[in-house]
Amino acid sequence: MNYIVFDLEWNQADFADAANTVKELPFEIIDIGAVKLNHERYMVDEFDQLVKPQVYSRMHYITSQIIHLHMRDLMKGKPFPKMMAEFLAWCGDDYIFCTWGDCDLVELQRNMRYYFMPLFSDGPFRYLDVQKLFSIAYEDRKSRRSLESAIDFLHLQKDIPFHRAFSDAYYTAKILAELPEGVLANYSYDTFVLPRSRGEEIYTTFENYHKYISVEFPGRGSAVSDREVMSTRCYLCGGRHIKRKIKWFSTNGRQFHSVAYCPVHGYMKSKLRLKKAIDHGIYVVKTAKFIDEKRYLEIRERKAGAMSVATYLSKGRHLKP
Repeated sequence: MNYIVFDLEWNQADFADAANTVKELPFEIIDIGAVKLNHERYMVDEFDQLVKPQVYSRMHYITSQIIHLHMRDLMKGKPFPKMMAEFLAWCGDDYIFCTWGDCDLVELQRNMRYYFMPLFSDGPFRYLDVQKLFSIAYEDRKSRRSLESAIDFLHLQKDIPFHRAFSDAYYTAKILAELPEGVLANYSYDTFVLPRSRGEEIYTTFENYHKYISVEFPGRGSAVSDREVMSTRCYLCGGRHIKRKIKWFSTNGRQFHSVAYCPVHGYMKSKLRLKKAIDHGIYVVKTAKFIDEKRYLEIRERKAGAMSVATYLSKGRHLKP
């Protein structure tokens, strides 16, 4: 299997022309760069292509300042469908996408959909978020460094300028090549296309936690009243239901927490996030991990004064993804 490390630059309507933003394509890709690494994570090929704009005829001034490209440069590029066909042919048949952060796959597929091109999958699919993997390998698993600061941290040579698609893909590939092998098991899921049925929902167990990704719901009320979403199961006991010691609550209106107890494995903390689907509706990402009694008592104390799910819904709070 090869690793396809790619990066994008995109343009949008400028502030003076914001009313002309195309809802279906708020960000038009204008530059794509990629590096192919083999199964040993050695660089073996590269892809670098400007994209001729079809939607936005003026360059947003901030975009121009960051990437130092102008419309006259982009006129030398290829139309998106032609570029994309060449890029997919270059990728080959056996690969996994790798990006710095979680935005590029979303915008790439949004552009593909705009041009009626087949998407990568008919549901969530795995990829590697190298920014997240860097944090797992070297930091606290939660922080997210900039690409350049990660290069500096690893004392890697900066031999080409940053902030073009190819250069950022190149530096992301250099970081990927340095990561410990075991870290690569912490893959991410792209959710541009959500599970279409309950049977296609995602249940994945990692080294120290479990993740669930739901189907799409019409609203937050239907999501948090769903039995599967709100269930607490011991993922180490084959999905056996376990009793909640702390019922679902929220302190900020954006996430919900609970703690259940397994007689075999102890306290299990669950976190539930309501997220907006690409076009409409809500889906749920739920994670669960085992904690010690000290952490359980801290969460119990934090619950004091927090909102229950019922209170949250009765107050009509707006969803804050």
